[in-house]
Amino acid sequence: MGHLWTVFCGVSNCSRIHESSCADLISVTDPSSCINHALIVCFDLVLLVMLLFTIMSKKSSKSSQISASFRNISTLQIVSAIINGLLGLVCLSFGVWILEENLRKNRAFVSVHWWVLFVFHGLSWLFLGLTLSLWGQRFSRSPVRLIAILGFLVAGITCGLSLFTAILEKKVSIKMVLDVLYLIGSIFLLLCTFKGFRYEDGDKNGVYDPLLDSADGGSKTCSGSTETGFAKASFLSKYTFWWLNPLMKRGREKTLEDEDIPKLREDDRAESCYLLYTEILNEKGQSRLKTILLCHWKEILVSGFYALLKVLTISAGPLLLKAFIKVAEGKESFEYERYILVVTLFLTKILESISQRQWYFRSRLVGLKVRSVLTAAVYQKQLRLSNSAKTIYSSGEIMNFVTVDAYRIGEFPYWFHQIWTTSLQLCLAIIILFQAVGLATVASMTVIILTVLANTPLAKLQHKFQTKLMVAQDGRLKAMSEALVNMKVLKLYAWETHFRHVIENLRLAEEKWLSAVQLRKAYNTFLFWGSPLLVSAATFGACYILGVPLSSSNVFTFVATLRLVQDPVRSLPDVIGVFIQAKVAFSRIVRFLDAPELETENVRVKLLNTHTTSEISFKSANLSWDGNQSKPNLRNINLSVKAGDKIAICGEVGSGKSTLLASVLGEVPITEGTVQVHGTIAYVSQTAWIQTGSIRENILFGSALDDERYQAALQRCSLIKDLELLPYGDLTEIGERGVNLSGGQKQRIQLARALYQDSDIYLLDDPFSAVDAHTASSLFNEYVMGALSSKMVLLVTHQVDFLPTFDSVLLMSDGEILQAAPYSQLLASSREFQELVNAHKETAGSERLSQVAASQNREASSKEIYKASAEKKDQNLGSDQLIKKEEREVGDTGFKPYILYLKQNKGFLFFSVAALCHLTFIIGQILQNSWMAANVDDPNVSSLRLIVVYLVIGVVASIFLLIRSISTVVLNMESSTALFSQLLISLFRAPMSFYDSTPLGRIISRVSSDLSIVDLDVPFNFIFTFGATSNCYSNLIVLGVITWQVLFVSIPMIFLAIRLQRYYFSSAKEFMRINGTTKSFVANHLAESVAGVITIRAFKQEDRFFAKNLDLIDINGSPFFHYFSANEWLIQRLEILSATVLSFAGLCMVLLPTGTFTSGFIGMALSYGLSLNMSLVFSINNQCMLANYIVSVERLDQYMHIPSEAPEVIEENRPPVDWPTEGKVEIQNLQIKYRSDAPLVLRGISCTFEGGHKIGIVGRTGSGKTTLTAALFRLVEPAEGKIVVDGINISTIGIHDLRSRIGIIPQDPTLFTGTVRYNLDPLGQHTEQELWEILGKCQLKEAVQEKVEGLDSPVVEDGLNWSMGQRQLFCLGRALLRRSKILVLDEATASIDNATDMILQKTIRTEFADCTVITVAHRIPTVMDCTMVLAISDGEVVEFDEPMTLMKREDSLFGQLVEEYWSRNDLVE
Repeated sequence: MGHLWTVFCGVSNCSRIHESSCADLISVTDPSSCINHALIVCFDLVLLVMLLFTIMSKKSSKSSQISASFRNISTLQIVSAIINGLLGLVCLSFGVWILEENLRKNRAFVSVHWWVLFVFHGLSWLFLGLTLSLWGQRFSRSPVRLIAILGFLVAGITCGLSLFTAILEKKVSIKMVLDVLYLIGSIFLLLCTFKGFRYEDGDKNGVYDPLLDSADGGSKTCSGSTETGFAKASFLSKYTFWWLNPLMKRGREKTLEDEDIPKLREDDRAESCYLLYTEILNEKGQSRLKTILLCHWKEILVSGFYALLKVLTISAGPLLLKAFIKVAEGKESFEYERYILVVTLFLTKILESISQRQWYFRSRLVGLKVRSVLTAAVYQKQLRLSNSAKTIYSSGEIMNFVTVDAYRIGEFPYWFHQIWTTSLQLCLAIIILFQAVGLATVASMTVIILTVLANTPLAKLQHKFQTKLMVAQDGRLKAMSEALVNMKVLKLYAWETHFRHVIENLRLAEEKWLSAVQLRKAYNTFLFWGSPLLVSAATFGACYILGVPLSSSNVFTFVATLRLVQDPVRSLPDVIGVFIQAKVAFSRIVRFLDAPELETENVRVKLLNTHTTSEISFKSANLSWDGNQSKPNLRNINLSVKAGDKIAICGEVGSGKSTLLASVLGEVPITEGTVQVHGTIAYVSQTAWIQTGSIRENILFGSALDDERYQAALQRCSLIKDLELLPYGDLTEIGERGVNLSGGQKQRIQLARALYQDSDIYLLDDPFSAVDAHTASSLFNEYVMGALSSKMVLLVTHQVDFLPTFDSVLLMSDGEILQAAPYSQLLASSREFQELVNAHKETAGSERLSQVAASQNREASSKEIYKASAEKKDQNLGSDQLIKKEEREVGDTGFKPYILYLKQNKGFLFFSVAALCHLTFIIGQILQNSWMAANVDDPNVSSLRLIVVYLVIGVVASIFLLIRSISTVVLNMESSTALFSQLLISLFRAPMSFYDSTPLGRIISRVSSDLSIVDLDVPFNFIFTFGATSNCYSNLIVLGVITWQVLFVSIPMIFLAIRLQRYYFSSAKEFMRINGTTKSFVANHLAESVAGVITIRAFKQEDRFFAKNLDLIDINGSPFFHYFSANEWLIQRLEILSATVLSFAGLCMVLLPTGTFTSGFIGMALSYGLSLNMSLVFSINNQCMLANYIVSVERLDQYMHIPSEAPEVIEENRPPVDWPTEGKVEIQNLQIKYRSDAPLVLRGISCTFEGGHKIGIVGRTGSGKTTLTAALFRLVEPAEGKIVVDGINISTIGIHDLRSRIGIIPQDPTLFTGTVRYNLDPLGQHTEQELWEILGKCQLKEAVQEKVEGLDSPVVEDGLNWSMGQRQLFCLGRALLRRSKILVLDEATASIDNATDMILQKTIRTEFADCTVITVAHRIPTVMDCTMVLAISDGEVVEFDEPMTLMKREDSLFGQLVEEYWSRNDLVE
């Protein structure tokens, strides 16, 4: 013990006066005495043990269960952490300095108590201070407070003793100053534990309470049933990523599914992040960027601290190398120095690993939260977007903000700290270089500054090109989403090839900017990868000129420093690129978030109590869609509607009927007067909006299920029979936009949705136009007059026969209410109304049969339907649903996606060139350093020769580097072009069945975010992965060649590393695939919400839809969170292995006899070994990122091989140019099914339509009328039978030849973004005169002439600036321009008033007098003048004859339909 005490205290440490005892009272109180120091160390040890015990015995009490969020960290905690952390670091550094001085002067361990005190006290205070300040609230309250009190007492006593001694001896030492500072630190620690922590379970202010409960009262569904292990992980578990082990193990044992991924921690969920964001935004009124920074500044600060720690630890490497070389040369400073160096090297590398992993992990987490906030903000904004803003931002652009821009911004925090850490690392490197090569460092600095300056104009150019690229991408996406939504129309008109060429041209413009961006990136890469060569050239040149001697010690300190800096410097182009992308993306999103919003609150007033009656009041109101006072869409509207009133609104096409309903909803800005609405609203839009999901979900629309009310709604909306026919009753999944339902079924589901909400006011926008006469009568009686008898109803209708039963009829024309009065009064006083009624009578025909009671349909009770659907749900629900779960690759696909990417357009060639050039570059670097190592200490080689050879090798290597960069850009452009071209052709050639069963969001996420990743990220990442992995192996090879003994450790380590990587990939790949599929959920929900935003706002369902959006963001965020956590998990374990290899190499060098290795080769080996950790990290990081990005190639590939439709043109079987000449259509035993496993929809239809005949096709809703027309256009291919047109079997010719020769006016009138001219004649085949002539024939000439631009008048997305009726007239115009011998009208006049309908019918009769006109009709009068009528029921021909012949038959279906139509007047009367 005495010997130990002497080692600790030294021989002459005790004060001379008290030599007898080193441990008397005076010595204990002396701050500089050995015994005083020993006691302080013991106290520190006690506090550390107490803290470790507290950490390990952390129990699940209230305090330990509270959320581990940085949001709950108070400012006091931050200040305490900074003060105590800095104190600890200063003390630790001072101790290390004392130790170094001690060793330098005495070359032995003597009087160690001074440096032991400072090192141990510094370390323990650093650990104690940071743990208690930042994480104290996670542990039990009592022990934490006890530790803080003891710490304060010890600090107080030592401070008091120091001050007493200072006053007594009248001198101040550094220890005394530190003792005073420690007291201040301990006070902050004490305040923290008593005042700074929030031990309460949750926040008192309720700011972070759940934002929105699900409307159905259930808890929100998030991916996985359990919360992530990170939420409850202990301190050590978080730093070692141990919490991830159970999930990684599960991923190794089985393929991970969506439900295996745990939920995010409460604080990382979109809801918590968005609440914090809105709270700060509203409270402080900051800019959006500042708000995001204020939300996350603490996390950014903490990750910044780890980044700083990483830079400091890595910069210690070259200093250690210098010491190793001296030891190898036999110049040991003290005994056992070699062992101390090896241990220090190992510990430094471990600390470097921990700090870098925490830096990356925490930065990624911030990125995820920022992405979630922006996605939520964009979604919330589109729910409130004004109409003027809607014309600027298309749905494709809004989709782009979420799928591309928010993603790019979310990537930025990961790179953020690299901007300043690289600069700091360069500064530290320069200090180390100055020690090594003295004044020659000035040359290094000059080159570095010049490199940065040379990059500045490139960065500006890159910013400009990136902005242009995003704009071009928006244009292409807008066109693509429009084409994909309206694919059926494109196929019917045979326009898909033209639209594909339009998109290809837009893509060419995008590729021009893409190549510009990527070329700048290539120049950047060359500049920064080549800069170490320039720096070494300048430095060695300066050494030669200044006469600085070159030795292995200073040369390899220089080389090692340069190797450590080169990886961060090489990543600068990426950092710059990401910064520019994020800046451009953020400015675009901010512009969108600042767009004007709709102010519906001014119109819709909440009912204060249940006794208040509902009311609508317009007072001298002028309203305009674009807010233009000079051109109001509705003028001088005075209207008052009370509870229980039934108001019908009628008028010609474009008179403002739908606009009036929209103004009740608050959708149209008021320019003059007032509009007030009291009461809840249910709205049924003219174009049905149906969500993807089951029929039941669509009807309930977020409300809880009430059996009785639900069954009544089904009954009243005549849905019972339809549900019987569907495979799963009301649990049948509906495709996007209701693709697997007929127009009538969609409309009745909308009506059921409105009825189930039990609102005060019902706004019905022409819902009966899409259903047949019998269903319309039934609906009117059961629904409007029955279920809504006590409600206020505003019904827009073209069916005059319903009008007599209304309390008042509003007659509208040109945006004004001409008159408002009961039917009989209006009929007597208004000439316009009389014309409308007379037109109806004329279109209806004059012959009326004797009245027959409408046959009553026996329908199954809704109870039975409900039971049946519930039973079907239990029987394997979903196996045969239309919308399938999105497919994704599973397991290890090996090199398949990589090969797929490289085999595009000579990709292998360009990649091989780039790879070979990179290998040559690495070999060049090794040759450079080998030359230097072998000859630096050789007196026979002059300094000039040494430097010149070194430079020549470097210059040759850099030429290969330039070729590598250019090859990468060529690979990028070739592969991107080929992949996009194949994807586009595949999508445009896909059959309609693909679009019916694939939600649009899935396709859009591939052509936006996935394609963006393939364009911008995959190519360079491919080369960087190859480069970084080659660098890593070259480091290992150099280490192994010089110190072959290291192979004993490195070979097992490589084996272990490969095993670890495989273990990791089995989980990580699934995380990324699930991330890809869940991204589609977010995109799909957004697309649907944009389309149905008016309905969502009408029903006041914004909160529920926003809650669902937050939920989907989390479902997408969780796999991404676990993916990047798994990255850090893997890299940390690999870094520990590489630290072991390096330490072992160092041990070999110092243990083997002096002279075994030349000091030059020791320097070279260690300079490569020191960068092993970093090159390994870069290698694995790049491999992980590439594995992540390559999933996008996998996802594109899934849609690149969709089974195509029949060929567009069959050259050997093309029809004559003038075919069809007669227009005769023979249908022979036609059987149609939509899918191979689905039942027949048409069951053996046979009939002949003679050329020039007018054929009417009638039948009840869902009988197969529209399917028959689809078969004529080959949208569905026959299962059996055939259709022969003018002697040619249409199945034997190309589909383009077929569709381009038949005219159609489709059921859903579709307009495209562009001009009137473009919408009538997109192929540009007709003259201006012809277009005006056609506009005159279809009653649109005046409407177009009123607009300043005439034929170049704008048409916005979906044609929303034209009324539904006007859109239908545009479709008629297209048919008139085509002049086909066969014309199909599919419910073509459903959306127009009777007067316009009459003119249209006349136009069609005149213009298509000698053509075969096939009319599918719900309005019986439209087929009364047909030559023949085909009646269909349940997919079979019931009758086919002349209308008058059929009407005389007693059992005629057509006769029944006519009678039902005529008896409607009597029923309503």
